[in-house]
Amino acid sequence: MKVLIAGSGIAGLTTALRADALGHDVELIVKGELGGGSTAHAQGGIAGAYGAGDSPALHALDTMHAGDGHGGPLAIATLVDGAAAALDALVSAGVAFDRAADGSIARGLEAAHSRPRIAHAGGDATGRAISHALVARLRASEVRVRERAFAADLLIDEGRVRGIRLVSGSEIEADAVVLATGGAGRLFAHTTNPPETTGDGIAMALRAGAAVADLEFMQFHPTVLAVGTPFLISEAVRGAGAVLRDAGGRRFMVDEHPDAELAPRDIVARAVARRADEQGSPVVLDATILGAPELAHRFPTIDAELRRRGLDWSRQPVPVSPAAHYLMGGVVTDVDGRASLPGLWAVGETARTGVHGANRLASNSLLEGAVFGARLAEALEAPRAFESLTLLGSASRCSNSSDSKKAGRFSRHALQQLMWERVGLLRDDEGLTDAVRTLHAWEAPSPRTSAEQEDANLLVVARAMASAALERTESLGAHFRLSPALIGAA
Repeated sequence: MKVLIAGSGIAGLTTALRADALGHDVELIVKGELGGGSTAHAQGGIAGAYGAGDSPALHALDTMHAGDGHGGPLAIATLVDGAAAALDALVSAGVAFDRAADGSIARGLEAAHSRPRIAHAGGDATGRAISHALVARLRASEVRVRERAFAADLLIDEGRVRGIRLVSGSEIEADAVVLATGGAGRLFAHTTNPPETTGDGIAMALRAGAAVADLEFMQFHPTVLAVGTPFLISEAVRGAGAVLRDAGGRRFMVDEHPDAELAPRDIVARAVARRADEQGSPVVLDATILGAPELAHRFPTIDAELRRRGLDWSRQPVPVSPAAHYLMGGVVTDVDGRASLPGLWAVGETARTGVHGANRLASNSLLEGAVFGARLAEALEAPRAFESLTLLGSASRCSNSSDSKKAGRFSRHALQQLMWERVGLLRDDEGLTDAVRTLHAWEAPSPRTSAEQEDANLLVVARAMASAALERTESLGAHFRLSPALIGAA
């Protein structure tokens, strides 16, 4: 079978390697260079290193709880039951996870996990270690790689996806097309995501008429450096003992949730934003209790970057604020990666398997890419089973229609500001209504260049996200609707 994969994060790389091992004819395309995307930037680890007193069942409960009860039980069970094999496969691929004194994989604790079960590599460089190992394996495999090949749209013939058209105009035909292009953090003015995360795969699926769901659930990471270029400070720092303080030095999270700094991300992010608004300045992350040697040893990437910026976090707390981080929704798939269109598959952050619910549990993203990438490859020639999937949340398809008069071409900057202000961490009906109206009033660009293609993709996904957020009138997980009484105080 000819398999065409777009994207080279952990999900795309895992799918490609396993499909190649199974004898498929595999081609992988990336719009930049091999190994780009969010995976290499992941400071946190990969969940699933179970120790004494822990189990996949407990991990499943934590995942469902963090997702505010919106996750799919089958998808979650699939994730946690596949964790051990996924970690073994990564070790075999050459990932050198940090080890405890007895030689076992060291286990860290992160927010909303009831047990320490996070495996790390290089302290806070897990994503980079995984990406480097898998890219090396891929280069030694039979997989054909085409770099700087930006996928523009799906090729469809008689209702079946038959390949991909590139921005260059070239067409690549395939029996199976796998979208593994990552998320859409660049919808927002402030994000932890690298520049290439412009919702490309989701936009392609929407234009083709594939079902998407849960786009209203965008996770905002609570601890992103609030000065200079956004830089994520891993949740693992709080897991190691760092705390959040307000301008008066008070540890305010103890009043917000029983788990304080280790509450689910959506709760911490909203508390950080509210306190910053109340005091008129960012809150700070205080890691001084850990000391310089431990910070440098345990978090070498963060430590080096902060010191490069002239910040000594071993002596002074650093200012932090929330930023867009991870999209829980995406192209609807079953637990084997099948999308709603024959011939189309999706995996990783591009997909919505239901595993993350309304709020992703820390360090489940790398695990998802590893587990579901392998499953997708195994299922490529299996009988189609998507029809048995029960959709969770709102399922959407692309619509560029609008009752609004067109208001000229938009700019990416204007879109990102609109999404940050109206479809961001705290939402209300008036703001969402304005966002939907404005987004549909903007004239969609006619892509001729890669930048224009990204702009077109951002607008398509922004319209779908804002509409989904407006339709969900209750607060759930990362989707938080302000009541009229709270709007003025937020």
